[in-house]
Amino acid sequence: MPTPRKPRNYRKEYVEYHRRPDQKAKRAARGRARYKMAKAGLVKKGDGKEVDHINMNPLNNSPRNLKVLPRSINRRKQPAHKTRRKQFK
Repeated sequence: MPTPRKPRNYRKEYVEYHRRPDQKAKRAARGRARYKMAKAGLVKKGDGKEVDHINMNPLNNSPRNLKVLPRSINRRKQPAHKTRRKQFK
């Protein structure tokens, strides 16, 4: 029988990970990339599409590094996070 999961501690995640300056910079850069593509008319709110950073670096928002993909395909191409489970236990 599998062991029951502990409830997720979102506050701890924010304090230890999401509020770090490097993570805030990456999140802001992703938002700028989405805005750039929306301004160009390639995506719009609720269309189920995501802006993909070809080289996997969210800080690189050059036009050659951005493309629009359906959400399902973009999520499949993300690398597996090996340490994530251990990080927040």
